[in-house]
Parts: sequence; structure tokens; C-alpha cells
Amino acid sequence: QVQLVESGGGLVQPGGSLRLSCAASGRSIFSIDTMGWYRQAPGKQRELVATITRGDSTNYGGSVKGRFTISRDNAKNMVYLQMNSLKPEDTAVYYCNADILKYDMARANYWGQGTQVTVSS
Repeated sequence: QVQLVESGGGLVQPGGSLRLSCAASGRSIFSIDTMGWYRQAPGKQRELVATITRGDSTNYGGSVKGRFTISRDNAKNMVYLQMNSLKPEDTAVYYCNADILKYDMARANYWGQGTQVTVSS
């Protein structure tokens, strides 16, 4: 069974920083291709925050460029999101996502359960 578990969310003041982490686990994992972060605010659709390929090519949503940085540790099957200069509009549930190739050569896309980020004074 493959699991993605996020951590690091919480309450922060505007202008502050948070670092989210996501760990992928499961004996069936052979390799992980693209990993990413998405977010969903109340009443809004889920949107892209950032993605990163196994080779460290990155892509960012327009509203977070220059403020957020995605990175990964392939040896640990982890992806991180460093969020700086946070704004109230960054408030959302942040979800980890990963494209995983399993040992049986089946490829599937997985989501974490989400972690709440609240930016408020």
C-alpha cells in the first residue's frame, strides 16, 4: 500500500514562512516520477502550487512564483515546499501528489490527506 503523508502546516502571520514536507512510503514503490503540491481553499477548485520531476525540473503556479520553492530528496522519497512571504490568500489545504511506478510496473497517481495552512494576523 502506497501512502503520502504531509506535515508542517499550521497558523502563520502574513509575511511569515512555513515548510511543508511529504513522505511517500510503501514496499511496492519502485521509483517516483513527478511530485508536487496542490492546494484548495474553501469554495475554490484545487490548484497547482508546484511540481518537480525526478531530475529536479520545477514548475510553479503563477501566484506563488518567487515566494515558494519546491525540492525533493529521492533517496528518502520526500518532497518539500518552502513557503516564504506568505499572504492571507495562501490559506488553503495543501495536498501532496506523486506519480509512482511500482515493482509490478504499474504506474499510479497518489494524493496525501492534506495539511492546513492558515495565514492570518
